[in-house]
Amino acid sequence: MSDTVQNYVPGEYPDQPPPIGQRGIMLWLKTNLFSSWINTLMTLFSIYLLYLIVPPLLNWTVFDAVINATSRAECREIDTGACWAFIANRINILTYGFYPDESQWRVNLSFVLLIAALVPVLFDNVPFRKFGLIYAVAYPFIAGWLLLGGLGLEPVGTDEFGGMMLNTIVGVTGITFSLPLGIALALGRQSHLPIVRTVSICFIEFIRGVPLITLLFVASTMLNYFLPPGTTFDLLLRVLIMVTLFASGYIAEVVRGGLQSIPNGQYEAANSMGLKYWQSMRLVILPQALKVSIPGIVNTFIGLFKDTTLVLIIGLLDVLGIGRSSLADTKWNGLSNEVYISIAIFFFIACFGMSRYSIYLEGKLEKGHKR
Repeated sequence: MSDTVQNYVPGEYPDQPPPIGQRGIMLWLKTNLFSSWINTLMTLFSIYLLYLIVPPLLNWTVFDAVINATSRAECREIDTGACWAFIANRINILTYGFYPDESQWRVNLSFVLLIAALVPVLFDNVPFRKFGLIYAVAYPFIAGWLLLGGLGLEPVGTDEFGGMMLNTIVGVTGITFSLPLGIALALGRQSHLPIVRTVSICFIEFIRGVPLITLLFVASTMLNYFLPPGTTFDLLLRVLIMVTLFASGYIAEVVRGGLQSIPNGQYEAANSMGLKYWQSMRLVILPQALKVSIPGIVNTFIGLFKDTTLVLIIGLLDVLGIGRSSLADTKWNGLSNEVYISIAIFFFIACFGMSRYSIYLEGKLEKGHKR
């Protein structure tokens, strides 16, 4: 070894890797789990809790679960785990509600077209994005035609909407239309025009001071008293309007916080360049304010999507309502764990997806956190 060392010129000996405890997985374990005696005890206690919880949970959900059965009694005869056969038996109604079986392809096509509409909106490096944005603007009309029918398609009433389909419709509609409306309200609240500012403030404070369930009750019952006799106003449409207005009030406050975080120098710089009000907002102020507001906006969207279950209170059967009503079947009575776990997975996937996109967008806009 000494002969090998002498072959190197002084100062040019190659760097050696750090000790094994100072790199790789060993360094991560030492830093995050065993950095002190308190952390070591907490880590060992957590491992013990996982040992107590995870194996029985896996046995119940996977290894001892039953996926083929015709009743709860048959599930228990086969094994003692979760009776996922109940979910498989009800998956159609949990997904589509009471939508006609022969027309469910329209719901599937609408969902595929929704993804195609979201891609150019959420990602800026897709080919032909300009045409994709035009299609995204037209998508609500295409989806409405597919879901409601008419013009060559068999009409389907909104009273047949339900399940995950209904939650998705209410959530996506509220998210899509509340963002531009909330931005307009935030700008209106900071407007120098007294009428515009007063109307915006009154609307925002009223929305933020009234629970969503109250607004839904107003939409389902009291709204008819303000309409001419004989006028019909679709219940689902009323719910969509109320949900959109409710979410826009919270979005407005989130965006207003972003606007207030912009230094006055940015406004002065825009004015010095000769930009008019709307030009300065569109090109200078709003991009920065929305960048700051991303976490709050996405948090509002996640809360809105979870609140879509409130439509159950006014008689619309979303996935939670259909799941609860399915438990009344005597053949499957007593399987509430399977129902609520399945519904929780649905909401987790949707909300987790929004959360991860928020993190992706923050990283893309260089919010300062390394991802």
